[in-house]
Amino acid sequence: MNQLDILLPFSLPPAPMARDLLRQCKAPALAMLLARGTAAAAPRAFDPFSRALPHEHWLSERFGLPRLAQDSSPAAAAALMRALGHAPAAGLWFVLHPAHIHVARDHLVLTDIGQLQLDHAQSQRLFAAAQPLFTEIGHELVYGDASTWFFRADDWVGLRTSTPSAASGRNVDIWMPEGPGELAWRKLQNEVQMQWFADAMNEEREMQGMKAVNSLWIWGGADAAQAAFKTPYAASLGMRGWMQAFAAQTDAADQAAATALPAGQLAELLSLKGERLLLLDQLIEAALAEEWGLWLQSMETLDREWLAPLLQALRDGQLDAIGLVLTGSEQLLHLQTTRGSLRKFWLKPSLSTLSA
Repeated sequence: MNQLDILLPFSLPPAPMARDLLRQCKAPALAMLLARGTAAAAPRAFDPFSRALPHEHWLSERFGLPRLAQDSSPAAAAALMRALGHAPAAGLWFVLHPAHIHVARDHLVLTDIGQLQLDHAQSQRLFAAAQPLFTEIGHELVYGDASTWFFRADDWVGLRTSTPSAASGRNVDIWMPEGPGELAWRKLQNEVQMQWFADAMNEEREMQGMKAVNSLWIWGGADAAQAAFKTPYAASLGMRGWMQAFAAQTDAADQAAATALPAGQLAELLSLKGERLLLLDQLIEAALAEEWGLWLQSMETLDREWLAPLLQALRDGQLDAIGLVLTGSEQLLHLQTTRGSLRKFWLKPSLSTLSA
């Protein structure tokens, strides 16, 4: 079947403000796809304290990504290491992100790591300062890129960790690691924080209006021997970061490059055959920051640049069906719209499904 699934993280706004937001939102293509679509799966509700966001859960399930422990973040470290040019032969590896944690009224809050603006030179400087602390206690530390490092901790099997997106903007105590290695990690994290506190680089960053890099976030524990993942998709597009890494390492023989796809490349997207997945993640940053004016702008841009031409492609027969996977912070809806269902003219376009 020539089907395109579109994953739209944070397209379901928080219930208290959903009606007001949707009243202002001008997204006619999305309204048409929602009104003429039918449920492809039962709606799902997630624990508000889950260690991954709904779209992260859905993606990891679709790609058969295992977990290091029950109620833990997806086991992404090994795939992400390979994507960044490393090939761990053995051991249990975790993802590390340099991070900014700030003090709220009575707790500590993790800032969205995507806002850190850490360049290669600064990251290398922080890595060099932290590495001896890891080596001293027998943990190998590996540099991936400016925002992503890795370290080995073979005896931490069962440690439950949280994705940085799940913890962003929230009290970090609730999403801190729990289980084997928990105390050792807290001690190591504290030592790194003290080491970086004395580095003049953070003062320089703050003078330039950037956030200090004052902590590390751990997640994604995975065995180096982890096998290739399985997926129903012939191509996965628009993927970024760890999602791009594991999508690129599936065992689908004709797996297309799992890359971020600019809006101008719709022709390339439509030229592919079979089941495809398109991730449109432009709403995440605004939702995590609770910038709802920016969320509205991003939603309308997505509708104009992506959903409207894809709806037209469905009408023209270039696609047989469009699946919409809509998520919020605690819920997920999966709808499917076919070319035939577009003929249900008595169903008026509406965004009301987003507030259900």
